[in-house]
Amino acid sequence: MPDTQSYAPGDRRFGRVNWLGLYTLAEREVLRFLNVWTQTLAAPLVTAGLFMVIFSIAIGPRRGDVMGVDFTTFIAPGILMMTVIQNAFANTSSSIVIAKVQGNIVDTLMPPLSPGELVLGYLAGGVARGLVVAVVITIAFALFVGIVPAHPLIALAFVLLGATFLSALGMLAGIFANKFDQMAAITNFVITPLAFLSGTFYSAEALPQGLYQITHANPVFYLIDGVRYGMIDVSDSDPLFGFLFSLAWTLGVCAVTWWMFRRGYRLKA
Repeated sequence: MPDTQSYAPGDRRFGRVNWLGLYTLAEREVLRFLNVWTQTLAAPLVTAGLFMVIFSIAIGPRRGDVMGVDFTTFIAPGILMMTVIQNAFANTSSSIVIAKVQGNIVDTLMPPLSPGELVLGYLAGGVARGLVVAVVITIAFALFVGIVPAHPLIALAFVLLGATFLSALGMLAGIFANKFDQMAAITNFVITPLAFLSGTFYSAEALPQGLYQITHANPVFYLIDGVRYGMIDVSDSDPLFGFLFSLAWTLGVCAVTWWMFRRGYRLKA
């Protein structure tokens, strides 16, 4: 007999979680970057390699040891994490901005997906891209630089947390920006300084007091420092505190993103 069960307006006919819808959105976001892997995976590897070569040649021989390790070894984890967070941010922000500019964001908002499912679906794509980039660069570092993770599980935890944090920031930026110029401004004036001024190429101990305090209020600093500890067993701060501090920021940004999707902020005409 046909299903004659009636549903009240707003009722979800597939339970508390729309697993099929969530999986479909996550799959779409992952396929977005896999279909253009030369831009999303190969290009970051080349960029990370160029950073290593340039800094090693220009500064490495004269810099001396940093925190007990040679300069090339010191900057490698920072370059890895910087590349991860940039790619995680780019994946979610570009997906939302392109959809808004092309006018097809409604195709994502109309299906029966809750705000939480939308957040998780977009996060899946950004985290997956960040994780794949991290694995590729880690293998390259092991083969060509001889750096093998000292604490692989800790490094993995910080990579996942960093990719999640920047994916959530990417969603915020994508929701806020209505055109590519605005997105470029956010990337150039917010994300790039956060990545470069977070201990990627230097130890925070070398900073003057004012900059030292500012750096230690930046969650990206703890993400880079945590990956450095996981990769080469040295760090500027307590990895556990850094993880919890960054986790708090990540949960806060995810909550704001959830609220924006729930309200349709800058998404619905």
